[in-house]
Amino acid sequence: MPQLTKTFPIKARDFIRAGEVSIQIQGLLKTIGFEPALIRRVSICAYESEMNVVMHGGDGTLTLNVDPSVILIEVKDDGPGIENIELAFQEGYSTASKEYREMGFGAGMGLPNIKKSADTVEIRSQKGGGTYLKMCFLLSRGDGQGTGK
Repeated sequence: MPQLTKTFPIKARDFIRAGEVSIQIQGLLKTIGFEPALIRRVSICAYESEMNVVMHGGDGTLTLNVDPSVILIEVKDDGPGIENIELAFQEGYSTASKEYREMGFGAGMGLPNIKKSADTVEIRSQKGGGTYLKMCFLLSRGDGQGTGK
């Protein structure tokens, strides 16, 4: 399996391109040959974290790292930060604006979906200091096929 590292920029409030990063990641993982269940889990996390940056995070980056034992996604943004991380992980909790809710976003499922889909999740954030999110997907057999969940 080839090792891969790729960083994608994400622009705040760019709803025209929102979702493109997760589509590119899905394509890369298909090309490498990962099983569909693992690609689905990684794509869900990439999409949810990408949308959080677009809606709440200011500009940011998403970095995909693939090696023989793990798929790692790191997302960094320079947004306002998350005031209460524990609340942000509760299903249905949302700080989305009325504008975003009218667009169909803001159901409060972004971080809960990430927690369900990734093997491990690490998040660091502080008010006014941006957010760092790290998601790991373990490849159980070391052959790139992944665990599926």
